[in-house]
Amino acid sequence: MRVDLFDFDLPEDRIALRPASPRDAARMLVVEADGFSDRLVSDLPGLLRAGDALVFNDTKVIPARLDGVRHRGENQARIEATLHMRVSPDSWKAFLKPAKRVSVGDRISFGHEGRICLLGTLAATVAEKGEGGEVLLEFDFSGPVLDEAIATVGHMPLPPYIAGKRLEDERDEADYQTVYAREEGAVAAPTAGLHFTPELLAALDAAGIERHFVTLHVGAGTFLPVKADDTDDHRMHAEWGVVSAETAAALNAVRARGGRIVSVGTTSLRLMESAARRTGRIEAWSGTTDIFITPGYRFHTADVLMTNFHLPRSTLFMLVSAFSGTKRMKDAYAHAIDNGYRFYSYGDSSLLFRDDGA
Repeated sequence: MRVDLFDFDLPEDRIALRPASPRDAARMLVVEADGFSDRLVSDLPGLLRAGDALVFNDTKVIPARLDGVRHRGENQARIEATLHMRVSPDSWKAFLKPAKRVSVGDRISFGHEGRICLLGTLAATVAEKGEGGEVLLEFDFSGPVLDEAIATVGHMPLPPYIAGKRLEDERDEADYQTVYAREEGAVAAPTAGLHFTPELLAALDAAGIERHFVTLHVGAGTFLPVKADDTDDHRMHAEWGVVSAETAAALNAVRARGGRIVSVGTTSLRLMESAARRTGRIEAWSGTTDIFITPGYRFHTADVLMTNFHLPRSTLFMLVSAFSGTKRMKDAYAHAIDNGYRFYSYGDSSLLFRDDGA
């Protein structure tokens, strides 16, 4: 499928640099078969039914952006690393900038004055080098000690379309984390969940809408553009996730009694689809997934998808087009742009109802 089918013009001023305050005051475009309606995220309890179930991704963003110096004999070069997937207790896959300054076997030290970890700097060796700036870093620390070191020297990994316009600050440490985050390991936020507040969660409980949690540690690959001309030539980066037996059983029970499964975010949806059989039954599951969903895909799990507005030509816009139809989503995005909706991680939300004929 041609990637340019998923292109659209987005004015620069539609990119949100800060979230709405309070979080659930963000706008939400409801996209159904018979048209669109402009609502607020706080309206969500009235848009769902008692017996429906929300599925949240409870991953927690770690400070995965590391500033470092590459050492090669007496030569040094400044390097920025963004961790994106843990491989072992002492190693991470990461994207480096500028990657051309690094070779296999190079040593990189991370940390700077005022934020030095443990006994010195956090150091790593470049063990492998792949395509697109990706490397495998083997750190001198391991396990919880490495986690503590990363937390000490790292920065919140804001998306490039925000970080390129302003510096990270203390507000982002709270803003770029869901209120229910608990499983550390993501290097990008599951942004649909950023809209939820304790008050909104309480209102959903009062409306008889269930809450269930899965974990998918979102990687920095979610921000990578699709450079191929055809979707068949695009490679997704793998992300680690888990669906517990308890959650799988609860969601199957929701479906059996006629309730709807509402996925909060594309990460929850991709993980559920990875764990589902063709019958629609969700199984307990853990491992890495690189599922790539494009129009023509048959969904087995969610009936409704709550998600932010995504980049042109992105895998996420392809996913929502598969869920609700390419023409409908292009029309919805045109409506959003014309009516001042805010896009991307800190932007507004949409509530999409599945179109099985998409």
